[in-house]
Amino acid sequence: MQPRIIICTGGQLGAWALEHISSNDLLIGADSGARFLLAHGLKPDIAIGDFDSVSEEEMLSIQSSSGQTIACDPIDKDYTDTEMAVRLALDMQPSEIVLLGALGTRFDHSLANVHLLALAIKQNVRATIIDDHNKITLIADNLTLNTQHYPNVSLLPLTMHVKGITLTGFQYPLTNAELTIGQSLGISNVLVAAEGKIRVSEGLLLVIQSRD
Repeated sequence: MQPRIIICTGGQLGAWALEHISSNDLLIGADSGARFLLAHGLKPDIAIGDFDSVSEEEMLSIQSSSGQTIACDPIDKDYTDTEMAVRLALDMQPSEIVLLGALGTRFDHSLANVHLLALAIKQNVRATIIDDHNKITLIADNLTLNTQHYPNVSLLPLTMHVKGITLTGFQYPLTNAELTIGQSLGISNVLVAAEGKIRVSEGLLLVIQSRD
């Protein structure tokens, strides 16, 4: 079992992403995410995708520098590059997956990548999307948060209903509450304790930690 897998994909990336990578992580570069890793002195263990966002010269560099390269046709494929990377990572049975560069200017891709968190939770793997302003985690049970880096915490249901939501350590606590898709009740809560605890009894809940 791989302890943690970092997936760098083709959305917005910057120097901030390097802070979330440690030497023990297995690195997967999806499409131009592989180029980003190489540009910052990191060699992907696996590079995967159709690589339509990189030049021929960059592709040669990716192939020569990565531990393994898995390339596919940009037209004849069923999954996005990011989904291919997530499915590959799940096959390795990691304890955790962190996606960097999964949010960007293409809202369709950003939303699809958020939905990919459900693939991981079905296999009991905690998956998180991180960018310079947000940390997005999907839960079906419990989560403990601290105030480091992200002062705001928002809760949004990914299933039609999320039941049994209990919050402790927050400015606006909840006890056995229910959220339904279409409500904004869970937006912009704030931690007032050193730790905040979220408990869910039914459904899938997006926990979005953010800073302006």
